[in-house]
Parts: sequence; structure tokens; C-alpha cells
Amino acid sequence: MLALLLRDLRLATRAGGGFGLSLAFFLIVTVLVPFGVGPEGGTLAKIAPGILWVGALLACLLSLDRIFALDREDGSLDLLATAPIPMEGAVAVKALAHWLTTGLPLTLAAPVLGVLLNLPLPAFQPLLLSLLIGTPALSMIGTFGAALTVGLKRGGLLLSLLVLPLYIPTLIYGAEAARRGGEGLATATPLLMMAGITLGTIAILPFAAAAAIRVNLR
Repeated sequence: MLALLLRDLRLATRAGGGFGLSLAFFLIVTVLVPFGVGPEGGTLAKIAPGILWVGALLACLLSLDRIFALDREDGSLDLLATAPIPMEGAVAVKALAHWLTTGLPLTLAAPVLGVLLNLPLPAFQPLLLSLLIGTPALSMIGTFGAALTVGLKRGGLLLSLLVLPLYIPTLIYGAEAARRGGEGLATATPLLMMAGITLGTIAILPFAAAAAIRVNLR
């Protein structure tokens, strides 16, 4: 399991692996928003939590199709299916690798980019907490979507269409937690809802993704 995790981390950090691409996309979205809505500080502060969460969500989408596609191309996925490691464990490891190379860097970059959007100071901590709690769910849901489309050629668009509706609850609660924090309101409810979503995806989706992969490999 550790060897599989290290292998996926090495593949993700290589040129073209998607590690820097997600961060670059997140930065571009954040920089372009002030040009589109205007430089007024009040307007930017109001929409900053939602923009940062939408940017992080879309950045996560960029590398989802690579989670299983490379393994499918070089035959590693067939070896994983016959290895003594349970397929459910392999799926969970791949989701963890995606979060470490995509979700975690986006989470750490979000407060820095929040300065560009005039994010209120009290909202920084809730934003960071919401991303730490919510991005693992994005990676796990994305891994499930990648498992469903692993046998399809050019399935990136279909993957996005499948995954985006499942991302909406996490997006709503994440942006709401940051917004409430900026207004000085309690953030416990949206954060707990996000934690429930994340724990639910971690508990259920590895089994569903493993079943999907077995079907696609037949």
C-alpha cells in the first residue's frame, strides 16, 4: 500500500502529472475574478469564499481522469486487480495520493489567494478548515467517477458531468462556512455537515469504485 502511494505521488509530481497544473489553474481563476467583477473591495470580500471554493473544486477536476487512466494504459490496473491488495484499499490509496498532490496544496494556497480577493480576516480560518475537511471528499468522489469512466476513451467530459453534481453539497457547505466566519457567525453546522459528507464518502465510495473497476476490466 505504501509503495502504491509513493508511486502515485511520484507520477503526480512529474512534468505533466497535474500537480502544478491544478495550482496554476487555481491562481488564474483567482486573478481573473477581480478583472471580471471590478476592483471594489466590498464586492470582492462578499464573493471571495464562493470564488475560492469554486476555483478549488474546478482545479480538482483537472487531474481526475489521470487517477486510473495511466494504470489502464500500461497494464498496472490489471496487476492491481490480481494483487493480494484489496481493490478497495488500492482505490483509497489513489484517492489519498490525489488529495496529497491536489487537495492539500490547494488548501494551503487558498488563504494566500484570499488576500487577492480581499477576503475578510475572520474568514481565513473557517476557509482553511472547510477546505481541509471538504477536499478529501472531492478526491474520493472524483476517484469514484474516474473508476466509472476508466474503460472509456476520452471520458474526461463524461467524468466531469458525473462528478460535478456530487460536488455540490460540499461546495455549498464549504462556501457557507467561510461566509459565516467572515460575518462573525457560528461555523460549526456547515463544518459538521462537511465532515459527515467526507466520512460518508470515505466509508462507501471505495467499495463502489472497486466494483466499477472490476466491471470495466471484464
